[in-house]
Amino acid sequence: MRRGTIVRWGVPIAAAAVIGAAVGAGPVIAAVSGAPALPERTAQQLLADAAAAASSKGPLPMSGTVQLTASLGLPALPSQEGMGASPLSLLSGSHEAKVWYGDKGRMRIALPGQMSETNVIVNGDQSWFWESGTNTATRIRSTGEADHGRPETPASAVTPHEAAAQALAKVDADTAVSVTNTAEVAGRAAYQLVLTPKPSASLVREVRVAIDGEKFMPLQVQVYAKGSAEPAFQVGFTEVTFTPPADENFTFTPPSGAKVKEQDFSELKKSFGPKDGEAAAQEAAKESKVVGKGWTSVVVMPFKLDQAAEQGDQKQAQGQAVTDAVLGAATPVSGTWGSGKLLKTKLVSALLTDDGRLLAGAVAPDELFKAAGIR
Repeated sequence: MRRGTIVRWGVPIAAAAVIGAAVGAGPVIAAVSGAPALPERTAQQLLADAAAAASSKGPLPMSGTVQLTASLGLPALPSQEGMGASPLSLLSGSHEAKVWYGDKGRMRIALPGQMSETNVIVNGDQSWFWESGTNTATRIRSTGEADHGRPETPASAVTPHEAAAQALAKVDADTAVSVTNTAEVAGRAAYQLVLTPKPSASLVREVRVAIDGEKFMPLQVQVYAKGSAEPAFQVGFTEVTFTPPADENFTFTPPSGAKVKEQDFSELKKSFGPKDGEAAAQEAAKESKVVGKGWTSVVVMPFKLDQAAEQGDQKQAQGQAVTDAVLGAATPVSGTWGSGKLLKTKLVSALLTDDGRLLAGAVAPDELFKAAGIR
């Protein structure tokens, strides 16, 4: 999952404009059976409500616990202990994050681990990144440009806001949209939008987005793969309250004996992954392209197998171990496009070609082979 600014959770306003084509003829009304009952909303109205709520500057003052569960069918992965907030740790299993949002852009996110905890704290012009495992506190220098005091972290990928934004951005004429019975998430009554891709090549059976019945904020996103009764990916609040968090949640003082240092945003990013590999990954992202659109889109980017092995530190070694475990489950394939290795999970297919390309998407392998043939 790609990292993004932690507050980039907005549902695209454009989604409300195309929802009429997606739902087809006739309104789809939210059922109000059961208690507590919510006012009726058509799919069009609910998307508009969510878009309006997302058009604000950021999440409402709130706090809660977010749980992410991934069950993609990957092989058992090596232990990630000591890797902190690495996205590699989110590929399988269940993970928790505690979040606090205050007024004036104040924010705190805690990612607890088995033996350590990572915290990001933003309070006005004071921003900290705390890793208890290394007993290191980093004061983040604002560059005054596009960061707006919000460091990029993998935590953005574990919030329902970001997951909902990504799912709803795909809503178009190739999506059937409906509203199910009122649901309950984290003790709150919620509407549940169901997005069903129409293209047969998509591995996604449906995406369920639970939207708070009062605040119209995404509370949970569940992605179901075809042929699976349980979500292959789920992220949502297990606890949430919309009262402003206490000021003490946004204050941080490095513990006695902690190593304290200063970095700007670009330097801090290196804490989340490979050092030279990070630069390589950024270069690859610049050269990446998307083949297709919507639910059948395929991302194509340069990729070198030895990229993770270029460094000798612990994070690099663990990252390489994960790469080796994943590649061990891949199958050799070939075609008019060339040859390589194919990995297919419940929800995602990935193709690593021998000529140094990585193709990935929530699509059947044939779609990857077609994209691989496009130069």
